[in-house]
Amino acid sequence: MWQELIVAVIVAACAFHAATKYLPAAWRRQIVYTLARRGFNQDKLAKLFKTQSSCGDGCGSCGSCETPAAPDAPKDTGVTRRVIPLHVQR
Repeated sequence: MWQELIVAVIVAACAFHAATKYLPAAWRRQIVYTLARRGFNQDKLAKLFKTQSSCGDGCGSCGSCETPAAPDAPKDTGVTRRVIPLHVQR
């Protein structure tokens, strides 16, 4: 009896994980919408199912909608190339 209950919980957890990770985004949004209508917290569900607003919806979080800055001189990143000598021992 207990083994069957534990297996059922594990299978349900795996199905939930697969639903949050591998389902198409449209299906995940539909699941969030349906569960939110049933009384669950939509913000927490959206975070759990990873359906927050993305860069393409004009939210302004990625900065791609802004006008690009004027090109200046090449930036110095401070990275210098070093040669590491190898000493082969035979």
